[in-house]
Amino acid sequence: MSHAMVHYEVRNGVAEVLLDCPPVNAITEALLERVLALLEQAGRDRAVQAVILGSAVSHRFCAGLHLDEMSAASLEKKWMLVDKLYSGLLDTQSRLGKPSIAAVNGTARGGGMTLAVSCDMLIAADTATFGYPEIDVGVTPAIHYTHLPRIIGRHRAFELLFTGRSFGADEALRLGLVNAVVPEPEVLNKAREVAQVFCAKSPRVMQLGRKAFYQAIDIEYRKGVASAVEHFANVAGTADAIEGMTAFVERRKPVWPSAQPAQPPAGG
Repeated sequence: MSHAMVHYEVRNGVAEVLLDCPPVNAITEALLERVLALLEQAGRDRAVQAVILGSAVSHRFCAGLHLDEMSAASLEKKWMLVDKLYSGLLDTQSRLGKPSIAAVNGTARGGGMTLAVSCDMLIAADTATFGYPEIDVGVTPAIHYTHLPRIIGRHRAFELLFTGRSFGADEALRLGLVNAVVPEPEVLNKAREVAQVFCAKSPRVMQLGRKAFYQAIDIEYRKGVASAVEHFANVAGTADAIEGMTAFVERRKPVWPSAQPAQPPAGG
């Protein structure tokens, strides 16, 4: 979409990639492609030694996929977008060659969670909230099935992924999802402070060390991401997913087709 915007600036050896697509930085294909292109640009730039992914929209990091766009898209188009968000983002972050920090200044939901956790570290505002609400619109946060149980344990992960409830920055910190919580006005400055610590290290050693780190943690994760794309596409094609996204766009409660009583055979 033509109004999708992402600001890019290099400050003191740190590339800042800031989403600016009001009101909630919903992920469209254009916005995602721009983010991926700017991350790749930062990776190529020898003057950049760390990257911050944040938001220029007050109180909003990213609300997830743009469901108006998703509900109108063909199944093939849905698959392509989720493949970019899952596999494309993972590959881009893996190739980055320098540490990335998410500065979460507000709401992070669904695909916004995917953007945030793709980074090496997360700094959250004390007013930030998190959640996986996909289940409420008839789809699934499939990529998070791969990594979240490893971080917070199977049972807590199941609760968050299948209730869709939101939770605050303090709970995210206790669960190990974020590295630090700071007052909202300081979140970007805190990310810059952490980035400067990385900038003082050897760029070559950081690059080689990060590559080895990714290889160590990434063997099964990459397989899981590929499966997540297929799983999301399979779910997105169901009648319940179509109803869930349509209901969201129409601002009404969904009526799940799979929850309706089976009709008796005609002429019985």
